[in-house]
Amino acid sequence: MKELIVGRNDADTRLDRFVAKAVPALPDSLLQKALRKKDVKINGRPAKGDVRVREGDIVRVYVPDEFFRAPKEEEAWQKVRAPRLSVVYEDENILLCDKKPGVLCHSAGEWGWDTLIANIQAYLRARGEWDPAAENSFAPALCNRIDRNTGGIVIAAKNAEALRILNQKVKDRELEKTYLAAVLGRPQPPRGRLEGYIFKDSRKNQVYVYDSPRPGARTAVTEYETLASREGLSLVRCRLITGRTHQIRAQFRHAGCPLLGDGKYGSERENRRYREKGQALCSYRLKFCFSTPAGALEYLNGREFAAPVPEFAEKYFPGAKID
Repeated sequence: MKELIVGRNDADTRLDRFVAKAVPALPDSLLQKALRKKDVKINGRPAKGDVRVREGDIVRVYVPDEFFRAPKEEEAWQKVRAPRLSVVYEDENILLCDKKPGVLCHSAGEWGWDTLIANIQAYLRARGEWDPAAENSFAPALCNRIDRNTGGIVIAAKNAEALRILNQKVKDRELEKTYLAAVLGRPQPPRGRLEGYIFKDSRKNQVYVYDSPRPGARTAVTEYETLASREGLSLVRCRLITGRTHQIRAQFRHAGCPLLGDGKYGSERENRRYREKGQALCSYRLKFCFSTPAGALEYLNGREFAAPVPEFAEKYFPGAKID
């Protein structure tokens, strides 16, 4: 038997999900069997898996001790000896990081453990803001993510309440994200709106843009403004109206102005010419635009944050006005 005390970060979690995270060695089939046999109790009473636990609840799980003694693999954050982060903003609930191009948000198998979230967790552990030994199931997590070779602001939640709120705000599109990109040529008109339909091929991890509706394709809208043009390149500011996979990269290719350095949607010849191997794209500005209550994060409503000007903008457009 194992006794688990529900903490603040575990509150309002379904019982089955709470136990699954707190006892990771327990197979789901045995967890469901334990629930059916009433071997999982909240405050001494059997409970169903869909019941939500509350802070201070005592959960007892009556399964063989071997599942509690099973050795845990070393977590990715434990391998980070000196966290590398560029912090844009931080408070007791959230952390905004300027992710550098080439850094993965999460592990992708062969790319290993040195990810943004691993560095964030190691950073918070070192500062004493997160104690994994005191948590049954919660770990600091990202609320959004961007492609490996795209730089810019990524949001991390330090507690479960902030994570729940921000996940919903992202889903409801109550955050405004602005990007900077260097594209080949000059967009016409210099300021406008790219509208189309994006179809995602999950097997190839690639999307295709169409001008008219297609089965499985979703509407994609990007507003843009050309800030500067120089030596065959243009610096554009983009605002996402929708948030589809590879939206900016695919739509500018479709418009005849692919992103500089983009190996998937760009020009191989031009990328070699400029000696660029990663797309010139940065999520450089974030604004919280809550239209519904935000609970503990209401203080963020209306606030705007910006990452440092990306290297590609300084390299190809020195002196360009970026606000």
